[in-house]
Amino acid sequence: MANRYAVVTGAGSGVGRAVATALLRDGYSVALAGRRQDALEETAQLAGGNGNALVVPTDVSKEDDVLALFERIKTTFGRLDVLFNNAGTGSPATNFGDVTFEQWRAVIDVNIHGMFLCANAAFRIMRDQAPQGGRIINNGSLSAHVPRPGSAPYTTSKHAVTGLTKCIGLDGRNYDIVSSQVDIGNAATPMTARMAKGVLQPNGEMAIEPTMDAANVGKTVLMIANMSLDANVQFVTVMASKMPSYLGRG
Repeated sequence: MANRYAVVTGAGSGVGRAVATALLRDGYSVALAGRRQDALEETAQLAGGNGNALVVPTDVSKEDDVLALFERIKTTFGRLDVLFNNAGTGSPATNFGDVTFEQWRAVIDVNIHGMFLCANAAFRIMRDQAPQGGRIINNGSLSAHVPRPGSAPYTTSKHAVTGLTKCIGLDGRNYDIVSSQVDIGNAATPMTARMAKGVLQPNGEMAIEPTMDAANVGKTVLMIANMSLDANVQFVTVMASKMPSYLGRG
């Protein structure tokens, strides 16, 4: 289990920070990618500042940034075993008829284009290295299954992640590259802080929703990352136990 190398996008906060911390504490060398260097450095310190963290400021929606990130990984680590493809964004709840193209594009550029760019670059490294192989773990969402009201850009992007995950797994078989998708529901992060004040429900009411510790996602991704490449968890859901509007009706 020595000399394991990973990259986490969106590693400066929330789920990305939880996953990066779990991997670093388990002995991985981890490239921390995100837009804010200070936040990435804070993640490295929270994991113990053990010297296994490589901070690489990156905007995943920009191809040049992504290519530079993975070139840095090649030159510093020499190989790549795990990508947690996590960076994502949302938009304010907006009825579909009022969604602007700018709102749509801002989400799609990160959640689809950024995820493609990172997975594509990681796939090439994993295919071309010796020994071949690696694991690409995409951050999906419960929105890959069911939408919230007014969430067309985000929900569309997360449905697309499912297709991407399946294609990576199929095309990666000959190279021992496997793909997984972690569908997360209400992890307590800055992105879900609004839930403490109430979230619009399908029946038009506002309701406060329960959340869970994001460390649970870190534990889940670490479990998948540490599996041998002859086994895989293709899809897994990690969610707050009592969150509404997923199990049952409502």
